[in-house]
Amino acid sequence: MKAKVIQFRRGLKRIHERHFILDVGVKNREEAEKFVGKEVVWTSPAGKKIKGKISSAHGNKGLVRAIFEKGLPGQARNEEVGVE
Repeated sequence: MKAKVIQFRRGLKRIHERHFILDVGVKNREEAEKFVGKEVVWTSPAGKKIKGKISSAHGNKGLVRAIFEKGLPGQARNEEVGVE
């Protein structure tokens, strides 16, 4: 399954470098909570893989939070990641 990287998890003055908000294509929070605990993998254009894990739902519109082992580069925004 594929998900889309939306944005860093951020506050007014701080960006959490390893936390990202993903769109998995569901409509509400209840459906998004079914993805908690699943692995996500982003593959760079050079073939390097960065792994992460979905930690929780984010908001009420079906987005989820994922924590990666290393931070993703800014070029990863609006790209797809694999959900296993």
